[in-house]
Amino acid sequence: MKHRTKIVVLGSALLLTAGAASAATASDAPRQREAAALTGEAKLYRSAGDDITFSFDAHLAAKDTADPTKATGTFEFSHYLNGEGARAKATVDCLLTGGKVAVVSGVITDSDLPGAEGRRVGVTVHDAGRHDRLGYSWASTGSPVDTKELPRCVSSAPFEKVEKGTGDFTVVPWQPDF
Repeated sequence: MKHRTKIVVLGSALLLTAGAASAATASDAPRQREAAALTGEAKLYRSAGDDITFSFDAHLAAKDTADPTKATGTFEFSHYLNGEGARAKATVDCLLTGGKVAVVSGVITDSDLPGAEGRRVGVTVHDAGRHDRLGYSWASTGSPVDTKELPRCVSSAPFEKVEKGTGDFTVVPWQPDF
């Protein structure tokens, strides 16, 4: 074999080996999906014209699959009618999901509702495609201001309808290793 041909063959062999090693390394380290998640936003439907919105960015890392209280993120909600109402932002302290249903709770960190900051609230979401539904702890416990000690991951059934065309919730189902 001529010297130039040997160099081309050897160079090609090295490139093929490097490519195969790189592909093997990439496939040996599969990306681990998070243990659970709830994301998206929607408006609730009310015939009286209330402006009610909820948005979620809640996640449970794969490494924390055994402890839903290690969830992170935030959620926000607001309710206004005829220019009066309130809004709140909460830091997630628990996230449980099963199938297309999620329950998230968090402590209110910012709100224009007097006395709401520092109170825990919970929200339930049913990710049902174009027919998403939502429920919240204060449906049965009263205003978040009046609820003294709501446990983590407590909410009501998802009884509220999401306004047509606004629901885009995504629930990643929790699959604990027990």
